[in-house]
Amino acid sequence: MWVKICGITDRDAARMAQAEGASAIGVVMADSPRRVSPEQARTIVAAIDIESYLLTDDGEPDRVLELAAEIGVTGVQPYGLAAPQTAAAARKGGLAVLRPVKVGCERPAIEGIPRDQMILTDTDVAGAHGGTGRPFDWSLVRGMQRPFVLAGGLTPDTVAEAVTLARPDGVDVSSGVESSPGKKDRNLVRAFIERANT
Repeated sequence: MWVKICGITDRDAARMAQAEGASAIGVVMADSPRRVSPEQARTIVAAIDIESYLLTDDGEPDRVLELAAEIGVTGVQPYGLAAPQTAAAARKGGLAVLRPVKVGCERPAIEGIPRDQMILTDTDVAGAHGGTGRPFDWSLVRGMQRPFVLAGGLTPDTVAEAVTLARPDGVDVSSGVESSPGKKDRNLVRAFIERANT
């Protein structure tokens, strides 16, 4: 199971996530208690050799790509009104894309998302891009007919059930493995990765 530990705020947490078996990490440059500066993000990404994603909100595509190159990430996770344009530009520039799709009470519409962008399903919470720690009905995304990553309220206690219900190709967690906002807990990260793979 591909596992991304998102909202990494320092080098030690990045190295810990890699050591515990994470497939990828995420650094946040959006409105969040986990927000880091470009300099911090560059230091974090340089400390690891697994995949890394830059989370942005409402950034101009050219600026997001400049930041991605400056930081050295392997991919982007764009939110906001410019997300489709940013995702397309990132793919053209050779970056991986995690394309967020909000899920409410119905199965999400994904037909317009290019297949070279990996779908990331997350809980639809008004006024928030993600990282709310709230789950949705995971059965809504089962059998989507294309690969996707599951996020939204996942914790070590819920990830095994979520994987069973949704059948994702990967999982993404942030607040569910923290002792406080932005502070990853090694025991929770280890348990999450182990249970995601059971």
